[in-house]
Amino acid sequence: MMPRRRVVALLAASLLSGVLQGHPASAQSDAVSTLEGMFGRLKACWQPPALPRGHPGMEITVLFSLTRSGELLGKPRITFETPGASEADSVAYRTAVMETLQHCTPMPFTGGLGDAVAGRPFRLRFDDRRNLPKPVERRAWLLPRIL
Repeated sequence: MMPRRRVVALLAASLLSGVLQGHPASAQSDAVSTLEGMFGRLKACWQPPALPRGHPGMEITVLFSLTRSGELLGKPRITFETPGASEADSVAYRTAVMETLQHCTPMPFTGGLGDAVAGRPFRLRFDDRRNLPKPVERRAWLLPRIL
């Protein structure tokens, strides 16, 4: 029979090697288990195109579906762009959206979320109006009143 220390050392070594080699337990902690997590990852991958100073930016919305394993299903489709955007801006933003979807997929879904989202359409809006001035909000009840 093996000495107790040796058994403990062998168990510790096997556990450590599993952790260092990307054991499935560590992969599970990285898995996406909620829709909020999925959209958060996609927004984190978003790299808006470089804009010249003073350019207002634009909004763009994409419609896409994912498979159970988190890969893109079919071709994503742009469903909205800021009206009046130039052709060059439109192409730059479309390219940025498609690159985002390519870089962030396949999405590492948990089994339950993968089953739930498979084939369902999702809309994701990217709002990149970073250079627009913030609107000043005025409310009637805040204005001074003279009687």
